[in-house]
Amino acid sequence: MSKQSDELYDEMCRVVGDVVFTLHDYGVESKQIVIADALRTALASKNPARSELLTKAMEAAARVLDR
Repeated sequence: MSKQSDELYDEMCRVVGDVVFTLHDYGVESKQIVIADALRTALASKNPARSELLTKAMEAAARVLDR
């Protein structure tokens, strides 16, 4: 894999992990569809401070989890 692919994969893993821990803190079961929905909800907020890598990682992780 290329350096760019590695960075995207690492960011995807970090993002999904963050969502899982956040869901756990709120007592929500971290099912695949719940994680993907949380990512899509966060993406809909259009946070201008979000980096391009983070946005791509969130989008890619949601797509993978929707499979």
